Amino acid sequence: MTAPPETTEVRDSRSILREPSFVRLWIGTTASGLATWALPFVLGLAVLERELSAVGLGVVLATRTAGFLLAVPVAGVLADRHSRRSVVLWSGLAAAAAAPVIALGLAVSSLPLMAVAAALAGAGQGACRPAFQALVAEVVDGERRQQANAAMSLAVRVITLTAPALTALLATVLNTDALLIGIGLTWLCAALIPPKGRYTPAATGPKVPFVRQFTEGLQEAKRHPWFLAGLGALTAVIATGYSATGVALPLLSRDKYDTEVVLAASLTAYTVGALVGALLIARWRPRAQGWTALAALACYGFAPLSLLLPVHPAVVVAAYAVAGLGIELFNVPWFTATQREVEPSKLARVSSLDFLFSYGLAPVGLALIAPAIDAFGVTAVLGACAAVCFLAPAAAALVPSTRNFSRTRSKP
Repeated sequence: MTAPPETTEVRDSRSILREPSFVRLWIGTTASGLATWALPFVLGLAVLERELSAVGLGVVLATRTAGFLLAVPVAGVLADRHSRRSVVLWSGLAAAAAAPVIALGLAVSSLPLMAVAAALAGAGQGACRPAFQALVAEVVDGERRQQANAAMSLAVRVITLTAPALTALLATVLNTDALLIGIGLTWLCAALIPPKGRYTPAATGPKVPFVRQFTEGLQEAKRHPWFLAGLGALTAVIATGYSATGVALPLLSRDKYDTEVVLAASLTAYTVGALVGALLIARWRPRAQGWTALAALACYGFAPLSLLLPVHPAVVVAAYAVAGLGIELFNVPWFTATQREVEPSKLARVSSLDFLFSYGLAPVGLALIAPAIDAFGVTAVLGACAAVCFLAPAAAALVPSTRNFSRTRSKP
């Protein structure tokens, strides 16, 4: 009795990349991910070339983050009020226009001009995220969304793994201005290539104030206890585990192991682990999908734990591979469940909350961990980070509806 569904699942997983509408969406999201990743890397090259100071780099990246955080909740409302495709278009065009302005600011040594353009680029990046998430639910049917989300994640991880070498190679024949123009062209692809979706905004009536529409998104999120619990766990893990990776790993790679190889190998292992996780979850359907995802998320705790213990560098690298594997085994079911469970007319708003509270607040953890290490010592801080990474998903799993990330499927 179970053979036909399994056969269908295999057939669907093979055909998802043959559907033109999904391929266009996949190319658009991949292009946005590449452009998002490339900007800080290219600006870092400008610092190496002494075209931009380290302080200037910090200002530009900070304004980009500010633009992202401001745009995400606004875009969530706009993407539910209007066509998701139009939000992707205008956000991509805004980011595309910002790239040559950043290049101009770099050429004339105008940090204020670069900062304003970076804020616009961050706003475009933030605005497209909830719209892209909602578009997946429009373009892909429910049975294949997990494969679709896995394909999206796989593309992001491939970019993370290969783009540094590719960008460094391009930098040998192109100057920074040309690379920034290339980022703009990549954003143009992200704006123009994605397909139209099936979502039709509600019929026009009395204009609902923006704040009320945003509040409706909060209320929709509250209807799903599994979402609030999972988002709390994800936010806690990223704020602590990601911060340990960003600050403590470079320090310990230098001071404890006396080599930068540990840093490079650990980050590469994390990406490879995430690649494996995306490939695995494209087909795997665990019985208690939510609990499995939360257990996988808790695996991030092995990263700060490995930095805390007196272990061989290979153990640190292995711990980061496990963390990467776990984060994708969480991400893909998490996105799929959100697309399945949330009311379609409020999906972009709920997705915007996801990005705002999880990845959007990650810089707060990065800003706090260095002073915490100075105040309490690296051992105490890493121990606290590991404990949070293990305990936050475990606490989330106590919410009954997290078993399958569904209010209606929580029974064994």
